[in-house]
Amino acid sequence: MIECMAIVLGVPGVDGLGEAVGVLREWQHDGAPMQLHPGDLGWFWRFGAEATAAAVRTWSRDGRILAVGLLDQPDLLRLTMAPDVQRDEELAQQLVEDVTEPGRGVLLEGKVNVEAPMCALIQDLLFENGWNADEPWTPLRRDLAEPVRDPGVRIEVIGPGRAHVRAAVQRASFDGSTFADESWHAMAAGSPYADARCLVAYDDQGNAVAAVTVWSAGPGRPGLLEPMGVHREHRGHGYGRAITVAAAAALKELGSSSAIVCTPSSNAGAVATYKSAGFQPLSEVRDKYRDA
Repeated sequence: MIECMAIVLGVPGVDGLGEAVGVLREWQHDGAPMQLHPGDLGWFWRFGAEATAAAVRTWSRDGRILAVGLLDQPDLLRLTMAPDVQRDEELAQQLVEDVTEPGRGVLLEGKVNVEAPMCALIQDLLFENGWNADEPWTPLRRDLAEPVRDPGVRIEVIGPGRAHVRAAVQRASFDGSTFADESWHAMAAGSPYADARCLVAYDDQGNAVAAVTVWSAGPGRPGLLEPMGVHREHRGHGYGRAITVAAAAALKELGSSSAIVCTPSSNAGAVATYKSAGFQPLSEVRDKYRDA
C-alpha cells in the first residue's frame, strides 16, 4: 500500500530562498504560460532578504517544492507551479483552501487577488468557488535567436558606484516610487541578481532618461524585464523603445532564449513601446479576485 504524502505549506525563511529561486528557474521555458519568474523575487529583494523570505510561500510534497507564491502585496499572491503539476487536483484543491482561508497565513480577509498560470487547474477551482476575473494584462515576448540591433542611444550598465543614478530614474519614472540607493544595494545582494543587469539610457545631452532591470533564469530560458521606466520629463522621444531593445540585447548576452514582459492591457502606450522594440503580444492573462 502506498501512503499518500500530504502537501505542506511553508515559509522558507532566508536560508530557503535559494531553493525557491532555483525551482523557479527550472520551471521557466519557452512556450510556458506567463508565470512567476525568479526575477520577480529578485525585484522584491529591494526590500531586503528578510522581507522577501516573509513574502514567499511554498507548497511541497514528499520534500519536493510543487508551487511557489510571492505576496507582492498583502492582498496579491503571485503563484506558479511545476509544469507537471499544474493540473494536479490535490495540489490545486490545497492551494484554493490555503488562499481562501485567512487563517492559513497566505492572504488576508477582504478583497484579494491571485495570479496564476491561465492553464492551471487552480484557475478553474477559484472560479467555481465564486472568484472573478480581474482586468486583463498583456504578456509580450521577443525571441532572442536573432541578433538585436543597436538601441541608438548610450547605455550604461549600472554597478554599485552608480546605484544613485538607477534609483533616481526609477523614482522619476513611477509616481510614488520610494526606490533609493539602499534599495538597489539590497536587490543586488540577492541571489537572483547574479544573473541580472540594471541599464540606464542617456540622451545626447547626457541626461539619464530611462532605465530597466533584466533578469536571466539561466542559459536557454526566458529572461524577464522588471521593471522598465522612462523619466517623466523625457517621454515621447523613443527612449522606452531604446531601453527595451537594450534590455533584449543584455538578456541575449546573458544566454536567455527569449525576453518576456507583462503590462496592463489598458496601458496602450506600454504595449505599443514593447511592440516597437520587437516584442510580440501573447494571449491576455487575468488575475482571479475575491470581493470583500
